[in-house]
Amino acid sequence: MAGVLREKGLSYSCILLIAKTVNSWGGFTSMLPLLIAPFADSYLHRYTTILASSFLYVVGLVALTSSASAWAWSPANRTRSTTFLFWSLCVISLGQGGYNSSLQAFGADQLDEEEELPSTKDEQKSNIKSSFFQWWYFGVCSGSLLGVTVMSYIQDTFGWVLGFAILALAMVVSVVFFSFGSRIYIYKQVESMGNNSKPIVSIIHSIKATASKLLSCRIALPNVDDIVELELEEKPLCRQNWSSTEGLDKNPTSTNYMLENTKVVLRLFPIWTMLLMFAVIFQLPTTFFTKQGMTMKRNIGSSFQIPPATLQSAITLSIILLMPLYDRVLIPVTRLVTRNEKGISVMQRMGTGMCLSIIAMVTAAGVETQRLKISRKAEIHGSHSETVPLSIFWLLPQYILLGISDIFTVVGMQEFFYSEVPVRMRTMAFALYNSVFGVGSFLSALLITVVEDLTKSKGNNSWFSDDMCEARLDKYYWFLALTSALSLLLYSILCRFYKSRRDLENERM
Repeated sequence: MAGVLREKGLSYSCILLIAKTVNSWGGFTSMLPLLIAPFADSYLHRYTTILASSFLYVVGLVALTSSASAWAWSPANRTRSTTFLFWSLCVISLGQGGYNSSLQAFGADQLDEEEELPSTKDEQKSNIKSSFFQWWYFGVCSGSLLGVTVMSYIQDTFGWVLGFAILALAMVVSVVFFSFGSRIYIYKQVESMGNNSKPIVSIIHSIKATASKLLSCRIALPNVDDIVELELEEKPLCRQNWSSTEGLDKNPTSTNYMLENTKVVLRLFPIWTMLLMFAVIFQLPTTFFTKQGMTMKRNIGSSFQIPPATLQSAITLSIILLMPLYDRVLIPVTRLVTRNEKGISVMQRMGTGMCLSIIAMVTAAGVETQRLKISRKAEIHGSHSETVPLSIFWLLPQYILLGISDIFTVVGMQEFFYSEVPVRMRTMAFALYNSVFGVGSFLSALLITVVEDLTKSKGNNSWFSDDMCEARLDKYYWFLALTSALSLLLYSILCRFYKSRRDLENERM
């Protein structure tokens, strides 16, 4: 997108503003599942949520097609069309909020009929679940590749109206095919949730009950005659039998159980926080990587120039090409080393991806440093061309490294949250996964704003200066590499003390 904007003659500061807006909008869309997932788990079945959100998705795409048509045929009413476009995007975001997380959780439910799969001793079934998340992401990346290639070509050649119309029709066809399997699907929520089908409501009741118990606790000062007895018996002044359900709720299966599940969700927060820097790095290919490519040599032959944004497909291609090797090559090798049936654990998988993202940042900083050196040498010799005589293909390693890191971290995150979140809140698991990238988008926009304000103070040029000869993206990449390394260090420490749900349940047996 940045390449297209640059070709339209927009300045880098304008592109930077658009990058912040896109990051913020992406963050808003990725965080919507956090609001929708509790209702999907508590009041709706996942299948119903998928159909309802798909309907909103289709309505949004149809509205988007209509707004593009009105924009093309009635240039005088562009203000009204812009408003309609905004609300169309809001409906699409709302549809995505319920569609993405519910569909993935529903798909994972189809693999077996056991409710507590993460706690099962059958490692083969656990490996099947891991493979599901891996190939799910493979399918997502394949669709993304079609979007940035085929759909981009159709929209550029035949217009936005036809492009949006094809997407709306494809969504309708997919929903129809999905509904054909309604008789053979496993509806785990219907079969296994029983009376305890509203976990969020139960959590609220349990919190209120706990607060009431704290408030009802009375601390009385002892009499002088009782001091010796108190010292000998060492009895607490206020009895707090938290393991008992007495005083909290007469139905332990609804309140006490959900209170324990809430504790499990809160245990995930430190790990969730450490993944945010990976999400920040995840935003770079669509913004600053493309900005780098705009100033580099892009010619193939005498006339053809590579659009800088095209290199983003290298991430998707690396995932599609290398994903099959993960199961067929890497896992067998790591099994020999670790003697673990899965090769490496889920948390080791996420940590490996985080490490690769740091290497990608170091590589990006090195390429940018070299680009600046060549640019300044050319400026000394009297050349003021915006294009630096350095091939754009020098950016490929950082794109490919990010693609490989996605294979480890993104797939690992999906499996981790699904396994660790309470069994009746599986939709919330993928909402937590999406929220990492949502908050990461907001954090990326915040970092850009803060760094820009700090670096342009006292009359200095900003690290994101319009003049790419003066910009210091290399320093920003080093900054992200260092903060990500610190995040990885803290993540490693947390992993040493973290106990999974399976470990906790084994201790209780």
